[in-house]
Amino acid sequence: MKKVLITGFEPFGGASINPALEAVKQLANAKLDGGEIVTCEVPVTRYEALDAIITAIEVHQPDYVITVGQAAGRAGITPERVAINVDDFRIPDNGGNQPIDEPVIVDGPDAYFTTLPIKAITRTLQEKGIPCQVSNTAGTFVCNHVFMAFNITYAIKK
Repeated sequence: MKKVLITGFEPFGGASINPALEAVKQLANAKLDGGEIVTCEVPVTRYEALDAIITAIEVHQPDYVITVGQAAGRAGITPERVAINVDDFRIPDNGGNQPIDEPVIVDGPDAYFTTLPIKAITRTLQEKGIPCQVSNTAGTFVCNHVFMAFNITYAIKK
């Protein structure tokens, strides 16, 4: 039986809810055809976010991991094409960290490009009437930090 871990970030920036997390919560313990979904709430804190995801992976042993973030103003699902190796937080994270122009991974690559077929994913969702478009930037906040750090320091080694 396949298991999918879906993570969502806690509210941040003074917000009382994070719509992306609320969507993830709706999926908790859902059954898939031949599989199951487990979820995890992730802190919006520079280093704790990745630690929380890795802990959830160790606990649940998923076959797949999907991280879900919120980008204000986006009107649909936007699979990310690339993470960049820079933390440049326009607001402090929930731990008070506000790095400016700092690398996510010292001496790491400039960027990490997804290996997922994001255009095919986008097209399939659009065909089902779900608003979706490719995003060419994960920004420079905690979502980008996790995308970059997870794939370079954890996933590639697996």
